[in-house]
Amino acid sequence: MQKLNDENYYSKESNQAFFSVSQYKDFCKCEAMAMAKIQGEYEQPTTKAMLIGTLVDRWFEGTLDKLREESPNIFYCRNGALRADFRKADQIIKRVKQDERFMQYMSGEKQKILTFEMFGAPWKMKMDSFVEGICITDLKVVQNFKSLAFWRYDLQGAVYQAGCTANSYGKLPFYLEAATKEAVTNFDIFQIDQATLDLALREIERNMPRFIAVKSGIEEPHYCGVCDYCKSVKKARIRNYSELLEG
Repeated sequence: MQKLNDENYYSKESNQAFFSVSQYKDFCKCEAMAMAKIQGEYEQPTTKAMLIGTLVDRWFEGTLDKLREESPNIFYCRNGALRADFRKADQIIKRVKQDERFMQYMSGEKQKILTFEMFGAPWKMKMDSFVEGICITDLKVVQNFKSLAFWRYDLQGAVYQAGCTANSYGKLPFYLEAATKEAVTNFDIFQIDQATLDLALREIERNMPRFIAVKSGIEEPHYCGVCDYCKSVKKARIRNYSELLEG
């Protein structure tokens, strides 16, 4: 199995060799889009909302200064101040670092990489905070708490827990540390219960034979027809105007 580190974790070769939570979710959304990303033919646009999360992640990792060097024109003004679009990240950081419990749950080993075999395929994972024998914690910066369930973080928790078990770390509880981008930052720690994680893992097991077959080229990928990738490669077709009046 390929050895992964911070330099090659997100590489094209790594994505071709391993499944990950994000890749699995891509297959769930649109198989054609997932394959285009794996083959380097499509890159999902990065939004300002995603970049706010990146800034908060980098602060917890202790690599914010490195990010300033890597992308000075994206995040910072010429005088070194954070651009207005990203000041919310600074507000979130200032708020959560005052909370002892929130900081405690993010005090483990940062960005620990694990690889393992599961459901007939190699997987990779990278944890925001890992405390051996205690817990796995993942940091999420979201619009509000209601959006947490929409993003199916139960799938992430299930894979991370399975990965730790496969690497002989035991079956550890999984926590989401969530901070919101609301005018006044809200933040809490959510534990995803074991029954929910078990259900999510069984869902992954059911879907993997199909996704493995598509990724390996045995089966042709399905096109969802509605995602940005599908729209970027579609060809015009004749449609009935009445479709627009339905629903």
